[in-house]
Amino acid sequence: MTRALKSYPAYRDSGSPWLGEVPEHWEVRRLGQMGRLSKGNGGSKEDEAPVGVPCVRYGDLYTTHSYFIERTRSFVSEETSKSYTRIVFGDVLFATSGETIDEIGKSAVNLMRTGACCGGDVILFRPQDDAVARYMGYVLDCRSSAAQKATMGRGITVMHIYAGQLKRLLVPLPPVSEQTAIVRYLDHVGERIDRYIGAKERLIALLKERKQAIIDRAVTRSLDPNAPMKPTGMDWMPEAPAHWEARRLRSIASILSGATPDSNVSEYWNGDITWITPHDLGNNHSMYIEISSRKVTREGYDSCGTSLAGVGSLVVSTRAPIGYVAILDVAACVNQGCRLVVPDTSLILSEYLYYSFLIACSELVSLGQGATFTELSRETLANFRLFLPPVSEQAAIVEHLERSTASIDTAIGRAR
Repeated sequence: MTRALKSYPAYRDSGSPWLGEVPEHWEVRRLGQMGRLSKGNGGSKEDEAPVGVPCVRYGDLYTTHSYFIERTRSFVSEETSKSYTRIVFGDVLFATSGETIDEIGKSAVNLMRTGACCGGDVILFRPQDDAVARYMGYVLDCRSSAAQKATMGRGITVMHIYAGQLKRLLVPLPPVSEQTAIVRYLDHVGERIDRYIGAKERLIALLKERKQAIIDRAVTRSLDPNAPMKPTGMDWMPEAPAHWEARRLRSIASILSGATPDSNVSEYWNGDITWITPHDLGNNHSMYIEISSRKVTREGYDSCGTSLAGVGSLVVSTRAPIGYVAILDVAACVNQGCRLVVPDTSLILSEYLYYSFLIACSELVSLGQGATFTELSRETLANFRLFLPPVSEQAAIVEHLERSTASIDTAIGRAR
């Protein structure tokens, strides 16, 4: 479809390395020249209600909204909404904080016609010029805008962006008729791409179900279909082969906590020690992990009392969310949202423990506690009960699973 698009008759230098050349008749404006930017105001998630005034929180810009806000996942009561910033159709919301420089300032345009509000940690842009709302949604979060916002981000562990910086964001602005045509084209192409992505996601889900069934069968019932079974008293594994032994995790592995160096001390960051967060685990699609979005220096590591674990140790996310798991392929430390599990390999193999955690994920999630956020405590994880076969049988199960799931992993990788 893009091959059918024709070039404009003449182009000019935009004056920006991010935009390059633009059609000669287009304007290039700074965002501050196009409208007003202001800081959002609002309470916390504790204010949320099942129904009421639609509310957009900064985290939703990363997890829920892509270019456009057409409905919200949360609401606040009419009375509570009075302390929040009201938003109207066409307002663009920017997230003012994020975990990485590449995603700072993630934005989306409000397309809701009904009354709505936004929480804190959001910058609100209200256009005053002739601007098509959906065009603003696309242009303010396209690649060139994201690159500009990345240069504006400030911070070490958490990145921040401010209204004074966003005012300088350069925006290519065609006439309104062309904005409308561009939106019509992008909506059409986007719908086709979304259908394609949806089909691939359904395929990935089916492949993962198949893989999970293979792992579940081997880890909970052994490779011997005729093995005598015994009750375990556990919901996630009601029965286990009679010769398998019940063990608490603390009896077969050391469990180490994580921490974060002071984000205001630059000497603690950008070192050579891998520092893993739940975010890194969530982006990791394989059994092993060796890279992270941030690294700390030896001074940073020493300052916060986090622990370093070697290759073969497991990282388990214990908050936001619970249950991501991977095996270290490099020595690493973790933040307070993860635990390091260092297995005694004379009792349990790293790969076997990894597969066990995959099957027990929903049980681990159910054990999380907390009011502000749900967390799986170190003590609860240490007391988690497993039924283990002898190490030789573990090795046979791991070999079987690697062989049986290799083609599925390849298919999932292709689909991704």
